[in-house]
Amino acid sequence: MPRRGETAVPFSRLLELAGQAERQGRSRFTTFLTPPEAELALAAAGRAGVWAELYGGYEGAERRMARFTPPDVTPEPFPIAALEITWPLQPAPEHRDLLGALMGLGIERSRAGDIVPGAEKAYLWVETALGELVRRSLTEAGRSRLHVREAPEPPAANAAAGEEARCTVASPRLDALVADGFHLSRGHAAELIESGAVKLRHALTLRPDARVEAGDAISVRGYGRLQIEEIGSPTRKGRLPVRLTRLGTLR
Repeated sequence: MPRRGETAVPFSRLLELAGQAERQGRSRFTTFLTPPEAELALAAAGRAGVWAELYGGYEGAERRMARFTPPDVTPEPFPIAALEITWPLQPAPEHRDLLGALMGLGIERSRAGDIVPGAEKAYLWVETALGELVRRSLTEAGRSRLHVREAPEPPAANAAAGEEARCTVASPRLDALVADGFHLSRGHAAELIESGAVKLRHALTLRPDARVEAGDAISVRGYGRLQIEEIGSPTRKGRLPVRLTRLGTLR
């Protein structure tokens, strides 16, 4: 069984759903899972002898549902609604504004997938059963009035690909990358890490000096996610050039 890491969904519950799929001869679905929980879902499927597929509404999603289906059964569609959020006036709502507004409707975090904000519109994925509630009730976030509708067509992967950015850091420390990635002071970045708001490689870390490598994912509660694409060789001044992608997703 994979290492649990940090999970809110117990392995026993995932195994129960996988077993139900096998006994009932039909697909069964989880809520939206974090990456460590998704690993457990794959292990549960293997133990129950069913197929497992992970999907979050678009390619590259971080929060994904698991679908358990017996081998000889046609899989049912994922019960995921893709919503498009727009606002008539600036400023645009930030990720934390949208997440807070969603939680304010009484919706559990596990029933919503990724939130991807942009300059003119944002995308949100939720369980299909919640789509109408969100369209009707999600009317404001932060200082922005919102209009929510079903996405006219499922957003392409590149629509939620995030914003590429470049920076230079003195060393590949976690606090340095969080600070530069989200335009924060180094001290505030360290406070976020020490308070338990930051995950590195999908695991909670409380060390501001944790080493970051190319390919790592960093998620910061209330801000979003960073994907470290490349860490280059030191410049003449000894600083490291970093290429990263800033995404508005949050676990």
